[in-house]
Amino acid sequence: MSLSDYRKKIDTIDKKITQLLNDRAKLSMSIGETKKQTNTGIYAPDREKEVFDKIKKLNKGPLTAEAFESIYREIMSSSIALEKKVQIAYLGTEGSFTHMAANKKFGSQLDYVSCGSIPEIFQKIEKGQCDYGVVPIENSVEGAVTHTFDLLVDSELKICSQIMVKVSHNLLSKSNMADIKYVYSHPQVFGQCRNWLAQNMPNVGQIWVTSTTEAAQKAEKQKFAAAIASSLAAKVYNVPILEKNIQDVAHNQTRFLVISMQDVPPTGKDRTSILFSIKDKVGALHAMLTPFFKNKINLTKIESRPSKKRAWDYYFFVDFEGHREDAKVKKALDQLEGMCKYLKVVGSYPVRE
Repeated sequence: MSLSDYRKKIDTIDKKITQLLNDRAKLSMSIGETKKQTNTGIYAPDREKEVFDKIKKLNKGPLTAEAFESIYREIMSSSIALEKKVQIAYLGTEGSFTHMAANKKFGSQLDYVSCGSIPEIFQKIEKGQCDYGVVPIENSVEGAVTHTFDLLVDSELKICSQIMVKVSHNLLSKSNMADIKYVYSHPQVFGQCRNWLAQNMPNVGQIWVTSTTEAAQKAEKQKFAAAIASSLAAKVYNVPILEKNIQDVAHNQTRFLVISMQDVPPTGKDRTSILFSIKDKVGALHAMLTPFFKNKINLTKIESRPSKKRAWDYYFFVDFEGHREDAKVKKALDQLEGMCKYLKVVGSYPVRE
């Protein structure tokens, strides 16, 4: 078969794909109208998980599962955009790691709203100015983002999904490596790339800025300057990547939460996040964890934060496997509620491999 014959076959397939995608889009628009009538959230994390799981099983290659997920992420993003104008609040400026996480979750077809602080993200959703927010919650190297934990205590917002993003630091510059005289980045990022910089750029000056996106902006404008930033920042600000993955710890990941006003139904593979405060007595925390042990519920995280209302009074944040509607989870939560001063279910949401 000639090259021309192959291309004609591809053209025929493309015609079918285009028609099928538009047929799918029309159904999505009808679903959007139904959701408006029932006041249901446009983004459905449970349905998202179901679609991705089905596509993964259907795929027999040669395209990879990651390739299909990228394709379907944009298909679903386009479908959501047809259903309703959806606005996503995120931390930082365009190209930040939180912006990258938001894009990974929602695709490129929705409206993104830059916020200067985590409280601003919460406020925009609570006031109805944005539909969803993406906030960092913990890093595998740096630990918890305590500000997010503190805001979840008093907010009525719920966790409806999570995003895991590999933290990949890249050296960006319009100059050659040998010509670079100074590098811009956030001080925390310099710390995460300390060994690489010492080995490869020992005599280059390091200039601290408030964010990696600001660093990329400076590298775009200044001669002989470089930045350490994300690949998205490189794309947004049109600064070439000279070196990829220069962080010292290869497994560095950040976990982000999607917050909104909506609850998510069970999917069969979920995580629940709760917070509670305990009575001040010996063995109180041990007692609080007993219901999970008795009901064979696996805890995945526990974090303590001062309540800021009374000295030596603490809240505990706990993540565990299961959904708040699961029978054994309900039983454990009922037992826990009778033992602690305050209990709040912050959200149950799908988890994926």
